[in-house]
Amino acid sequence: MTDVTKEQVLETLKTVRGPDLEHDIVELGMVSDVFISDGKVYFSITVPADRAKELEPMRLAAERVVKAMPGVKGALVALTADKKAAAAAPAARPVPNPPHGHAGHDHADHDHRGHDHGSHAHAPQQQPPRTGRIGVPGIGAIIAVASGKGGVGKSTTAVNLALGLLANGLRVGILDADIYGPSMPRLLKISGRPTQIDGRIINPMENYGLKVMSMGFLVDEETAMIWRGPMVQSALLQMLREVAWGELDVLVVDMPPGTGDAQLTMAQQVPLAGAVIVSTPQDLALIDARKGLNMFRKVEVPVLGIVENMSYFIAPDTGTRYDIFGHGGARKEAERIGVPFLGEVPLTMNIRETSDAGTPLVASEPNGVVAGIYRGIAAKVWEQIGGQPQRAAPAIVFE
Repeated sequence: MTDVTKEQVLETLKTVRGPDLEHDIVELGMVSDVFISDGKVYFSITVPADRAKELEPMRLAAERVVKAMPGVKGALVALTADKKAAAAAPAARPVPNPPHGHAGHDHADHDHRGHDHGSHAHAPQQQPPRTGRIGVPGIGAIIAVASGKGGVGKSTTAVNLALGLLANGLRVGILDADIYGPSMPRLLKISGRPTQIDGRIINPMENYGLKVMSMGFLVDEETAMIWRGPMVQSALLQMLREVAWGELDVLVVDMPPGTGDAQLTMAQQVPLAGAVIVSTPQDLALIDARKGLNMFRKVEVPVLGIVENMSYFIAPDTGTRYDIFGHGGARKEAERIGVPFLGEVPLTMNIRETSDAGTPLVASEPNGVVAGIYRGIAAKVWEQIGGQPQRAAPAIVFE
C-alpha cells in the first residue's frame, strides 16, 4: 500500500462542495495546509466565525471522504475562524448535507462516564456562552496551566495539579496542548494508540485515575511537528471536542510555553474557567510570567493564581534548605498585580526522578510533603472555580 500524498488529499477534497453549492472547498481556498503523518491526515477548513456551527456538516463530509481514501488510517479535521472567509461562505445559501446522509456523531449521543472517586464537589454549572464558544459536554470546568517560558516545570506542575484535584475527590482529565513537545505520555507512563468509537470519537488514555489525551499518542515520538497556526488549532480542538471524556469535574490543559497559537485558540474558542501561571522565583522567569498573565487578562481569562515552582532546594543528605533561584519572587509578583498566590513547590530529587519515571509524586507518594503541597494548590484552584458558571470566551479577531 502506497503512502497517501497531500496532492491526493486535495484532489479528494475537491468533491466536497463549499457553502455556495457551486464551488468546492479547495477551489474556494478554504482548506489549510495538509499534514500527513503515519497514515493520519490533519487539516482545517476556514469558515466565518458566526457560521461555524451551521457549517459542521461540511466538515464532516470532508473528514468522511478523506478517511475513505486508500492508505488513510484516520483524519483530524477542524473548522477555524477567519474574517476573510466570509466571502467564501455567503449566508443566504443553505448548507449541503454530507454525502450518503452521513450526519456524524454528536458528543451528547455518547454517555461515557468516568470513574467516580466517591463523594466529590459538584462541577461548576455550564452556561450557554454568549459568543458562540461552546464547551465540552460533560466537563464542568476547563483550566489552563501556562508559563511565559519553558524550563520552569509547567508540565510537571500540571500533572501533579490534576492528580491533586483527583486526590481531593474530583473527576479529572488532562489535555496535553503542547503539539510540538507533548510530555504527558512520558510523565504519566502511557504508551500505545487510543481506540476510536465509530471511527471518529477517540477514547482517552488513562493512568492513575486520570483521563489523558496528547498528540504524543497519535504521532510517533520522533516525528517533527512542523505546523502552522491553523494546524495547531485543528489538532487542539479535535483533541478537546472529539474525545470521549465522559463526566469530568475538571479538565486541566497543559499549555505549551509562551503566548502563541495554542493559548489564543483556547482563549478564543473554549470557555476557560481560568488559568494557572507557573514561574520560578528568579527575575527572568517572572518577566516571562508577566507576559503570560497579561495575555490571559487581555483575552479576559481569569488568572486563578501563580505557582512558584523550584521555590527552594532541600539537600537530600542533610535536609538543609537552599534558595538556589532566590525565593518569594512569585509571591511578591502575585501580591503586586493582585492575583492569588497558590503555593511554593520545592526543587527535590524526588520530583525530578518521579517525573522521568512516569510516576508523579502525588500518585506515587500520596502522603508525602510535596504531594500535600500539590493537593493544597489544587484545593485553592477549585475553591475559586467551584460552583461558579463557566465564562463565555471572548471573540478575538485576527487581522
